[in-house]
Amino acid sequence: MPISSSLSGLYAITDSELIPEIRFISTVESALLGGARVIQYRDKSSDTKKRLQQAQLLQHLCQQYDVPLIINDDWELAVQVKAAGVHLGENDGDIYQARQQLGQQAWIGASCYNDLALADKALATGANYIAFGRFFNSNTKPNARIAKTALLSQARQKFNCPIVAIGGITPENGATLLEAGADCLAAIHGVFAHDEVKAAAEQYTHLFNEKK
Repeated sequence: MPISSSLSGLYAITDSELIPEIRFISTVESALLGGARVIQYRDKSSDTKKRLQQAQLLQHLCQQYDVPLIINDDWELAVQVKAAGVHLGENDGDIYQARQQLGQQAWIGASCYNDLALADKALATGANYIAFGRFFNSNTKPNARIAKTALLSQARQKFNCPIVAIGGITPENGATLLEAGADCLAAIHGVFAHDEVKAAAEQYTHLFNEKK
């Protein structure tokens, strides 16, 4: 899938501990039906066979919904399944190498935590979107570095690329991050920890509709 000119909306990140394997694809589809505009496949297990199978199925699903699939950490898996791109943390691999392997049409995102200098470096080496956070208390990464909302405003003034906010974001606190300059709100528990995943996703989607 060629990249669009921008990336915006609910950025839903999968979690193997929250989503039962037997309902993995149907659960992610519920998030898409609720309005998720980006899906990131995140599985920290060492089960390479399962990860490949799930990523392949997700890629097929995301193509059906015309939504980009981003692979967390593993650009080699992204190449294997022809995903739209990869997301890399500070210690998860070389952005330049990922760009060389995935091509110019891929989305490559970088975790920049609370550091504008990291964002500068990431964009200079081939990333085309940046992520900041955590902004609030996070179930997934409770000890992650804290970012202030003002950082998004600074980043919006400094960088001409999509900006993702992550970390404890809920439909109740997300609007302030959109107002500050975020294009995407990333959520794991906020979407996939709910019994009604579609309804949970829709609550985030309403924030973007209200912003228009």
